[in-house]
Amino acid sequence: MTSTLEVIDLSIGYPGKHKENQVIVRDLNFSLKKGEFTSIIGVNGIGKSTLLRTLGGVQPSLEGAILINGEPLESLTGLALATEMSVVLTDPLASKNLTVKELIGLGRQPYTNWLGLLTNEDVLIIEEAIRKIGLESVQDRKCFELSDGQLQKVLIARALAQDTPIILLDEPTTHLDLYHKVLVLKTMKQIAHELQKTVIYTTHEIDLAIQLCDKMLILDHPESHFGTPCELIEDSSFQGLFPSDLIGFDTKTGSFKVKN
Repeated sequence: MTSTLEVIDLSIGYPGKHKENQVIVRDLNFSLKKGEFTSIIGVNGIGKSTLLRTLGGVQPSLEGAILINGEPLESLTGLALATEMSVVLTDPLASKNLTVKELIGLGRQPYTNWLGLLTNEDVLIIEEAIRKIGLESVQDRKCFELSDGQLQKVLIARALAQDTPIILLDEPTTHLDLYHKVLVLKTMKQIAHELQKTVIYTTHEIDLAIQLCDKMLILDHPESHFGTPCELIEDSSFQGLFPSDLIGFDTKTGSFKVKN
């Protein structure tokens, strides 16, 4: 099976205007196929969100290549990219005066005509996204009336309504309690497997990612690691994530333990 997303010798960070580029992570190489549920993990400030924004074309890469179905990311038009990839970032909404259903409906913009008129098919896709994320009870409420956790789920539903082969999510479970974290992640995994979508998300919930993900990318210095959770555990790739005097990784349970 060919890769839907391939990263080759990628360096990410911020271009310098009058000085050298600020490189955060260098020489990333990995590829993802349809139906894979993947997490990006690492300590604060390591570049998780920067990588996700770079993969989504929100900011440029510094070196290397990102291929979407074999085509360079930068060769895709804005419309073509919007039909291949949906992105949920942590940026605040421009307007929260829309209803939940209206905001989710914006995910259909790449497919509507210039008037933005929704077809019957569009409406069905929007309703299915609302059902999958469990937002039926709030679909007619204004977004400013929602909690942070509810709003986060609305943004995920908007990405589902966009119906793209690739879905990128930045910290999608940040404002959720443990039950709803697990519920959202299991839903996204189900969507990846059943609908054969490539789903990638950043997270600090490493223990949950180990239990639920098909693949994981560990951003670390000087070298990052990519593979299945079992492969990464066997390679001791989690051991160096945190200072060993405070936190250790238990390879038997696949979880982190606070040292006494």
